[in-house]
Amino acid sequence: MKRRQFIRSMAAGAATAITLKSSEAEMQEKPSAQPQEFYELRKYTLRNGGGPKLTENFFAQAMIPALNRLGVSPVGAFKVDIGPETPTYYLLLPSTSAETLLTVDQRLAKDAEFLKAAAGFWDAPAATPAFIRVESSIFSAFTGWPKLTAPKPGKRIFQLRTYESPGYAAHLKKIEMFNNGEIEIFVRSGLAPVFFGSALTGPLLPNLTYMLTFPDLPTLSANWSKFGSDPAWKELSHRPGNTDPEIVSNITNLYLSPLACSQI
Repeated sequence: MKRRQFIRSMAAGAATAITLKSSEAEMQEKPSAQPQEFYELRKYTLRNGGGPKLTENFFAQAMIPALNRLGVSPVGAFKVDIGPETPTYYLLLPSTSAETLLTVDQRLAKDAEFLKAAAGFWDAPAATPAFIRVESSIFSAFTGWPKLTAPKPGKRIFQLRTYESPGYAAHLKKIEMFNNGEIEIFVRSGLAPVFFGSALTGPLLPNLTYMLTFPDLPTLSANWSKFGSDPAWKELSHRPGNTDPEIVSNITNLYLSPLACSQI
């Protein structure tokens, strides 16, 4: 199979994977008026010293402008404030084309303007690498929240949460909960979503990941309290088959702040 055909077949598989695995309840939902999005989340594990500044400059001067030229926008750029690994940066790439996300690096390698701006990071020598590792995951948006929603400009913090499940049936059950009530309770409680995604590639499969945004930590805590005490949430989360011990095996919770170059 030729390389382009192989990439297109991967993109088609990513675009249909969540549909093929959807639960009966999800398939009965009304089609969304908005096209389904895909997201790539890149995690840059860094070293203290010059690496974080070099990486932030790379995002601002090379990566984000080049992604925008490819139609990938808005691009989120974040640093971990509270989490197990620091310094760590994240890039969030939204697109309605899975193929675009799967071929980003190949396209960047042919972009002369990008390569010029990326010098020093893209070609860092082995003796002084720009980063330790980069991990990438690609997600398909939930039908209940099919498009990334960026907050209005202003001081913000972000919460990035990943729910791992013990198996694919449990994973789909949790997605069904979000699509059929949980997202509505989030919004009602002030838990402002940025995106919800089911992982198609990456580590810790099966998992779903979502991002929320708040003006500050006190608001985050207050709104999570509202969510936890909501009668609709208590009823939904206590139905047989919906409880965390049955469908969620681990939760990762990170607190992020946007870098100056972030478009989200």
